[in-house]
Amino acid sequence: MARINSNIPSLIARSNLNRANDDLQLRLNRLSTGVRINRGADDPAGLIVSERLRSEVSGLNQAVSNSSRASSVIATTEGALSEVSDLLSSIRSLVVEAANTGAVSDEERQANQLQIDSAIESITRISNAASFGGLKLLNGSLDYTLSGVNTANIPKVAVNSANFAGASNVQVNVNVISSAQTANIFLSASTGVFLSTTTIAIGGAKGVQEISILSGQTLAQVRDAVNQFKDATGVVASLVNPANPNSGLRFSSDEFGSKAFVSVERVGGPPGGGWFRTYKTPQNFALPSTISLATLQAGGNLLAATNDIGRDVAAIVNGNLATGEGVKVSVQNTTSISLNLDLSQTFATTNGSATSFYITGGGALYQLGGTINSSQQINIGVQSIAASRLGGTLINNQLQFLSSLKTGGANDLATSKARKNFAEATAVLDTSVDEISQIRGRLGAFEKNTLQTNVRSLQAAIENLTASESRIRDADFADETSKLTRAQILTSAATNILQLSNQQSQSVLQLLRQ
Repeated sequence: MARINSNIPSLIARSNLNRANDDLQLRLNRLSTGVRINRGADDPAGLIVSERLRSEVSGLNQAVSNSSRASSVIATTEGALSEVSDLLSSIRSLVVEAANTGAVSDEERQANQLQIDSAIESITRISNAASFGGLKLLNGSLDYTLSGVNTANIPKVAVNSANFAGASNVQVNVNVISSAQTANIFLSASTGVFLSTTTIAIGGAKGVQEISILSGQTLAQVRDAVNQFKDATGVVASLVNPANPNSGLRFSSDEFGSKAFVSVERVGGPPGGGWFRTYKTPQNFALPSTISLATLQAGGNLLAATNDIGRDVAAIVNGNLATGEGVKVSVQNTTSISLNLDLSQTFATTNGSATSFYITGGGALYQLGGTINSSQQINIGVQSIAASRLGGTLINNQLQFLSSLKTGGANDLATSKARKNFAEATAVLDTSVDEISQIRGRLGAFEKNTLQTNVRSLQAAIENLTASESRIRDADFADETSKLTRAQILTSAATNILQLSNQQSQSVLQLLRQ
């Protein structure tokens, strides 16, 4: 070629040199940063995927941090609850000591009452003081707020967890489908008196007592004799028809549910023969005011038996079959709610009865996943452990709390030696211990089965996602160094070729010299 205005070889060499330089700069950039994708032009699709992975890993790392912080909160709460458990144990020992009225003076019992007052005040102080980073843990601020609870039907509600799923409230519907019942044994005595001196063994959930009944004693007298030992046996006697002293006796457990039972047996005589006959009524049968044994037996509503057990209430709560225990029901491990309800005797013993209330807010919300939605959140409630809220027990159809054991309270031990006071105080203490144990158990299960497993699963996910992001975004040094060498060689070669192509145009000068 003898043209000088257009040096095509030079243009080609320059273009290749620019490409080689660009490739060289790319390799140097990747090797210096250790990243394959430094800007969108390097790999647009890879950039999009890797940024999503980075964002997801960032969220998961924070979720791990959230779970660790939640474990710290639970550890702090557990420490406070452990102290409350110790205080309740000391209160119980003081109550048991005060009940020993034959060997404990009034002054000693009053001293015990002062210790009980101090321990109860300490429990309330712990309730108000337990906190984590300014967050109150046990004063009820982490409990759920309720609306529309009919206390005549449900005197006590403890909501353990609730899933609002974006709604402002959760409606709770409670329907009794099978009534709670006491254990019942019916004693027939058509003449209204015992025809011979008889010893009967009365057994119940609290114990067994043998009672000797003299010949000629009326059923009303037998009733009174049995009821003198109701605290020892857990069995209450009553006339089937109070207006008819010859109607027969009914021996009933003083508690409802499958743990309650009644046993009535004749000691040293025929168990079901002669004039002494005992029967069991079906659990779903209500004894009428006027009893006709022949009619009841003919209808299959009276069966010969010496013992019977009670029946737990059965209820449907928001479509879930609740677990019944006496007049209490609980719903656990459902996706929407977990709660414990104490039903009134009237409500629990009426088939088909229904009531509803609303959970309007509250609870402690823990974000355990990298995405903010209800499936990656846990909402649990921690009830107040103040003495005025702890140990709620239905006694004479009234809720009594731990504070009732303080001086001047309904279960004050210093001002009364009544055996009933000690029994009621013990019942409140037992409920208090159960409530603290249940809170500790729930929080412990949450930490072990939810938080710890969540951290392990999140860490595995972080490892895998980070590895995936690394494969997309990080530079392969072996590959990049080999490509760097290639780019260096091409750059050097292109530079030499450009020089030669520029020298080629000077060959036209040979023509001019001729």
